[in-house]
Amino acid sequence: MFQVFCFKFHVRNMILYEEFKKIELRVAKILVAEKIEGSDKLLRLRVSLGEEERQIIAGIGKAYVPENLIGREIVIVANLEARNLMGLESQGMLLAADSKEGPVLLMPEKEVLPGCGIK
Repeated sequence: MFQVFCFKFHVRNMILYEEFKKIELRVAKILVAEKIEGSDKLLRLRVSLGEEERQIIAGIGKAYVPENLIGREIVIVANLEARNLMGLESQGMLLAADSKEGPVLLMPEKEVLPGCGIK
């Protein structure tokens, strides 16, 4: 049996439901995944949200082999303001659980269309 141990958890700041509703979570399909030169932690992902593609820079390089991510579906925050990391624009943020072994990507149990919203 596989067990993942997580870090000690405590709620830091409560937010109102109205604030939470502003977060747009979507399913994205990974089209391209590659290491970023000069970083052992960061990967550059090209993802499909159905009608559009985006680049996401993610700190999952120590836990995942880029080639094994291609074709997988992940959950991203789609309406997060773009941010530059190591000179590359990240147009969203993927969701991952934090474990002692490193990040664990959140993925749909069954295949769904890229761009589907998360409730």
